[in-house]
Amino acid sequence: MDRLCREHDAYRWLLGGVRVNYHTLADFRVEHGEVLDQLLTQGVAALMAEGLVSLQRTAQDGMRVRASAGGGSFHRRQTLEQSLREAEAQVQSLRGELESDPAGPSRRQRAAQQRARRERAARLRRALQHVEEIEKVKAKSGKKGDKPARASSTDAEARVMKMADGGFRPAYNVQMNVDVQSGIAVGWEVINVVDRGQATPMVEQTQRRYGRPPVEHVVDGGFVAHGDIEALGERYPQTTYYAPVREPRPRPRTTRSHHPPPPPSVLAWRERMESELAKVILKQRSATAEWVNARMRNRGLQQFLVRGLRKVKATVLWFVLLHNLLEAHRLRQKGQAVTAMGSA
Repeated sequence: MDRLCREHDAYRWLLGGVRVNYHTLADFRVEHGEVLDQLLTQGVAALMAEGLVSLQRTAQDGMRVRASAGGGSFHRRQTLEQSLREAEAQVQSLRGELESDPAGPSRRQRAAQQRARRERAARLRRALQHVEEIEKVKAKSGKKGDKPARASSTDAEARVMKMADGGFRPAYNVQMNVDVQSGIAVGWEVINVVDRGQATPMVEQTQRRYGRPPVEHVVDGGFVAHGDIEALGERYPQTTYYAPVREPRPRPRTTRSHHPPPPPSVLAWRERMESELAKVILKQRSATAEWVNARMRNRGLQQFLVRGLRKVKATVLWFVLLHNLLEAHRLRQKGQAVTAMGSA
C-alpha cells in the first residue's frame, strides 16, 4: 500500500496531495480501537434486528497469540533499574552533544539516536511499573518460593504463557465470544492472564453491548472457577452456565481442614453437567468458538507485529470485524436462497 501510494497514478489521484506512507497506515491500523469496537456492536445489533443473531447460546474460548517480544527481553527489577539508569545517561549525553554542536553534520543522526534512547527509557519505565504490579499480585496470593517478578523491556504488557504446543513464550490471551446459532463474534477481549474466571466479564460485556445477557453461556474447563460461577449466578440468574466439571485433586486429610459447602449456583451447575443435554451442548463450543479462532489464525493471526495492549486490541478488532463481515454476507445469502426456494 505504501508503494502504491507513491507510484500508482490512481492511488496518487485518490490521495489528492495528502501524504501517506507506511507509518501513516500503521498508525491508522492501531489508533481507532474505540471506533472499531462501536462498529462491532452496531454490526451485531443489525444482525439481531434481522433475526440472524439470537444470543440464545454463546460459546467462549481463549487463544494464545505470540507477542512481539523475545523471551530474553524479560528481566527482574534490578536489571531493569540498571538498564533504565544507563538509558537515561545516554539520553543526557546525546542531548549535551546536540547543544554543544547544533550545526554538526550528524545532527539528524544524533537526534534520531536521542529519540530512540528516550523511547527505550519509556519502555523500561513501563516494564518497572508492571514488575511492581506483578509483585503485588504475588504478595497477595501468598505463594512461597515463587520466582521473582519479571517484565519485558520491549513489550511490558506481554506475559510468558503456555502455548498450544506445550512451550512457554511471550503472548497475549485473545478471548472470543461467539453466537452458536450464527457463528458471529458478539464479544471479544485481550488479556495477559489465564482463562480462569473470565466467563462473568464476557457475559457482562454482552449485557453492556446489547442490553441483555445470553440465555446460555458455554466455556471449557480452563474457565472454571467457583467464584466465577457464583458471581454469574448472582448477577445473571437468567443465564445458564455450561462448563465441564473437573475431577477434584486429592488433598491430604487433616483434622483442622474444614471446607464450607459449595454455594447453590455451583451445586446446580454440577447437577446440570451430568445430563446428556449438557454433553451435547459442550461439543458445540469446539465447533463455534474454536472454529472462529482457527479461522483467524488461518487469516494471519499467528503473531502480533505491534507492542502494547492497546495496539494489540486494535489489531484483534480488525480480525473480528473481517470475520463478522464475511459471515454476515454468508448468512444473508443463505436467507435469500431459502426465501427464493419458498416462493418457488
